[in-house]
Amino acid sequence: MPDHSTTSDPTAAPAAGATPTKRATKAVIPAAGLATRFLPASKAVPKELFPVVDKPALQYIVEEAAAAGIGDVLLITGRGKSSMVDHFDRRLDLEAALSAKGDTERLEAVRRPGELAALHSSRQPEPLGLGHAVSCAEDHVGASPFAVLLGDDLIDERDPLLPTMLDLQARTGGIVLALLEVPWSEVHKYGVASVEPADESAGDAEIVRVTGLVEKPAREDAPSNLILVGRYVLPASIFDAIARTEPDKRGEIQLTDAMVRLLREGTPVHGVVFRGRRYDTGDPTGYLKAVVQLATARDDIGPGFREWLARYVADGFTEQPATNGQ
Repeated sequence: MPDHSTTSDPTAAPAAGATPTKRATKAVIPAAGLATRFLPASKAVPKELFPVVDKPALQYIVEEAAAAGIGDVLLITGRGKSSMVDHFDRRLDLEAALSAKGDTERLEAVRRPGELAALHSSRQPEPLGLGHAVSCAEDHVGASPFAVLLGDDLIDERDPLLPTMLDLQARTGGIVLALLEVPWSEVHKYGVASVEPADESAGDAEIVRVTGLVEKPAREDAPSNLILVGRYVLPASIFDAIARTEPDKRGEIQLTDAMVRLLREGTPVHGVVFRGRRYDTGDPTGYLKAVVQLATARDDIGPGFREWLARYVADGFTEQPATNGQ
């Protein structure tokens, strides 16, 4: 795609027509899906609690929100998923046992989830699409802008994305999307943005103005190879747009359709092109890739795991049987 990067001053005033707002302080995490691609594992255990090395995927998402300055997180849950909320609650019996053993490292790890943010939950009665899930947050969010973080996308903490999106939306108002460049052969799998150069800038980040959104276009019909990934910063007007959005042929209300409605009605939409490390945990293969990549990057277990992995690959993916003393 063409290079739309800009070198203008990141402290410059908003473009003409932009409506600055206060920086979003709340985040919504839709997590009511059935996770059918992970059955039978996801029948009783929410996919969002599957461990990515030694933390559940959901904790990575909440940590990302907290690191961006968001102190209020709303989980949109579904039937059989109350354990997601429990993960961020205190376990006084477990804390007491760890304290008695003097295991301060694990004690701090157990306490950390409950210290990240004020966590709330709202039940989505049935999975009726991402737009419907977001609409369940209206009473909690109120009239302020807010972030939406999807649990299938893990953003590496070494490549923060959300702070740039929050700061941009505070200057421009409207909608801010996270965009990712993919090979043209893959655009048919995703929602794709039509873009043009933007007057806005945000340090080294590449900012574009979004002029349209197309859901899963054929290669020849795709307006770009920039796809939407699971980070959004939205104005409160999205709730009215969702309420006016008709269900699709599957009976689901899509967030993309509501955003397109606002775009057509004049709401500014900007995109931050993300070029950092992102892990897609939405299917078993992507989930396993995320575990391996994050494990090899760890200072504690990484060296030993990388050594074993290199040996395993060199041996043709054949694990040698253990012998006595190994």
